[in-house]
Amino acid sequence: MNAPSPTLPDVSGATPVMAQFFAAKAAQPDALIFFRMGDFYELFFEDAQKAAAALGISLTARGNHGGQPIPMAGVPAHAAEAYLAKLIRAGFKVAVCDQMEDPAEAKKRGSKSIVRREIVRVVTPGTLTEDGLLDARGANRLAAVAVRAGQAAIASVELSTGEVECLSLDVAGLASALAALAPSETLVPDRLFSDGPAAEALRAVGGFVQPMPQALAEPSASEARLKRLYGVETLDGFGALSGAEVSALGLIAAHLETTQAGRLPALSAPRRIGESEVMAIDPATRTSLEIERSLSGGREGSLLAAIDRTVTAPGARLLATRLARPLVEPAAIDARLDAVAFFCARRTLRQDLRAQLKSMGDMARALSRLALGRGGPRDLGALRDGLAAGEAITGLFTSPAPLDPIPPPEVAQALTALDLNVQTGLSDLRDLLAAGLGPELPAQARDGGFVAPGVRPELDQARALRDDSRKVIAGLEAQLANESGVALKVRHNAVLGYFVETSAKAGEPLLKPPLNATFIHRQTLASQVRFTTVELAELDARIAQAAERALAMEVATFEAWREAATHEAQAIQAAAFAAATLDVAAGLAEWADEAGATRPVVDRSCAFEAVAARHPVVEAAVRRAGAAFTPNDCRLDGAGAGAARLSIVTGPNMAGKSTFLRQNALLCVLAQAGSFVPAQAVRLGVVDRLFSRVGAGDDLARGRSTFMAEMVETAAILTQATPRSFVILDEIGRGTATYDGLAIAWACAEALHETNRCRALFATHYHELAVLEDRLPHVANLSMRAKEWQGDLIFLHEAGPGPADRSYGVQVAKLAGVPPAVVARARQVLDRLEREAGAPAHLQDLPLFALSVAEPDVASPSPVEESLRALDLDGMSPREAMDALYRLKGQLPP
Repeated sequence: MNAPSPTLPDVSGATPVMAQFFAAKAAQPDALIFFRMGDFYELFFEDAQKAAAALGISLTARGNHGGQPIPMAGVPAHAAEAYLAKLIRAGFKVAVCDQMEDPAEAKKRGSKSIVRREIVRVVTPGTLTEDGLLDARGANRLAAVAVRAGQAAIASVELSTGEVECLSLDVAGLASALAALAPSETLVPDRLFSDGPAAEALRAVGGFVQPMPQALAEPSASEARLKRLYGVETLDGFGALSGAEVSALGLIAAHLETTQAGRLPALSAPRRIGESEVMAIDPATRTSLEIERSLSGGREGSLLAAIDRTVTAPGARLLATRLARPLVEPAAIDARLDAVAFFCARRTLRQDLRAQLKSMGDMARALSRLALGRGGPRDLGALRDGLAAGEAITGLFTSPAPLDPIPPPEVAQALTALDLNVQTGLSDLRDLLAAGLGPELPAQARDGGFVAPGVRPELDQARALRDDSRKVIAGLEAQLANESGVALKVRHNAVLGYFVETSAKAGEPLLKPPLNATFIHRQTLASQVRFTTVELAELDARIAQAAERALAMEVATFEAWREAATHEAQAIQAAAFAAATLDVAAGLAEWADEAGATRPVVDRSCAFEAVAARHPVVEAAVRRAGAAFTPNDCRLDGAGAGAARLSIVTGPNMAGKSTFLRQNALLCVLAQAGSFVPAQAVRLGVVDRLFSRVGAGDDLARGRSTFMAEMVETAAILTQATPRSFVILDEIGRGTATYDGLAIAWACAEALHETNRCRALFATHYHELAVLEDRLPHVANLSMRAKEWQGDLIFLHEAGPGPADRSYGVQVAKLAGVPPAVVARARQVLDRLEREAGAPAHLQDLPLFALSVAEPDVASPSPVEESLRALDLDGMSPREAMDALYRLKGQLPP
């Protein structure tokens, strides 16, 4: 991270306020200290210099320390969230040191006492919970990595929703698993940075990586922290956690203890995920296929953006998670597909459901803020509205009569979690909040005004005194005048407060029994007499304290409701997940309806059969342009029984080879994520690992050229692909000399077919590879069609059997706008090369997988060479030279 320097100024001679700052800085030396000073958060010394540069705010000075001005920068407290977001994006940690009491309270300890301040939280990329700091439709995960006895584990927590997961895996799988999680912050024991494979995986994934002391990952200490975090005596209830999993979870627990200043978040029990439960997609493949982010880094242009029709933020996050980690168990995939098919068949119900979901809100994130003490009345309102929406949703499925047939299991389970007739604790909470919360809800409890009238009589009285003091005083005045029979007024001044005033003559009865028992003499003036009563004195005190008391009662009420909500944390989290599940299923059904997508058949075979398939992202783009997308078929079979195992794809540049490759890979992602697919029909044998080597790009940060980066990714494919994997390769070997590239491409194709034995699409401009169809039993040629018409090249975007006869590179250069003179010269050179081209390599004569035999360094001289060496050129006459030339020609082989 972009951590500030931990060096501290000399603290001797510091003022009391600066002493507080130095204490906070000593507690969090690697964080910027947001130090609350009244209505501002201020930063001092190096923190101020760094923050001013990062935020673009003024750097000034406040006071002196050690004979030097103290550098200072500040931001308004009401706008602190926006500045925090900038600092976090810039890579800083920020420790928030807040005022823990009112200045009036501090003065009670003495006139020179200062306000008590404490660090209330440490803000890091993975611990954000505020809406203003988060992407509502994106997850914000904190991950931790641990390795013990050669076994790795990853733990992750989404602090804003309370979701906790852990995964045990081989060290080689770290990169793929971390890429699927896409954590905002990753905690890593410092010794792992010297572990080659683990360090390489961390570099591949990127993001903020936070080194942690190795001692924090020790199993015994980690286990103790986990028990403390969950408030349990044993971890047995979480399953048989491995030592590495406990260490990874312990790192997260340690980080939360530090950053949340003792506040315990509402976390779900760790959900264990097996490495074999999800499709492995390495970072390079994930980037190449643009699953969650396009190559530009944004959401637009990605697969997720193309199919996302969710109407809630939790639904959008769940859909992204499903696309990032497709399943590999056909039964689990079918359960998701059943839910999508259910809503596809019920358009009206789907529309009604989506309408209700729009009022659901984000209950999980609201609950998390409440549990961490950062929530406010609006978060309680989100729970109220979400539970009410859940009740309305369950009503859609039971009114006027239960649905027939019964909804599939995924839908039925979600409805049970939302049913307030079943979840009685949620029903009570909904009733409590519905009756107690007013219509206008402030962001913070300290702003008051959120408790509905009639909930607490004493609060209503305090508000009446605060808001209607004149009316109350007038009522008391009339009551006293009526009881005494004396004309009097209740007045107020700064000295006496509220008092009863009447003329000297009219006041005489008030000085005598029995009225003097009620009216207590306070002051006599020349023409007036002033009294008070016990009731008036109490009223005076109550009015003076009414606003403070009203706010205190509202804050106490808020705390009680907050406790009630956190008590139902598990049920609320389940209801929030249920609503997200329904949103994803209904959203995918909506997209399937729009796109004409169909349900795939997913089984345990090694087949891949796609009929009239389309690329979901490209199709959406060409539709927006008013054009049509050309669908294509593709058939592969890892067993080689029903189709080829490896297809060699040739064709012109721009004909659609890369689109064809990617669309078939994306069909695998969509189908195994539980979505319908854009095709007439798809049958897919589950894919355990998906690999894509498409597109060119260097890796200058690691000193890798484009060709080297390509070879590294190709090596990963050839060493990790299994018979259940799906591989797409595009133009392997293009970044080096022609024969070197052709040789590499040839050898890779052979290895995929014979060694990995996986389903693969291999796009190339090396047309020589077409002969593999005749030499290997499970290879087929495909080509992307194009036609020349009156000197122009027309792309048909159709994939058909057989190899392409040429690449049409010069024609594509013309289409790209290369100057005509250059195109004409290229045609001349190409014609000459094609006329003079022989077949020096004769690749079709190469034996498969033959070991190279070293040629002798010096070949034996031929008879012609021996005769040439014997000639005495300087001593020959012209006639003798002519005769020698004829003799040499005669020695040439026929």
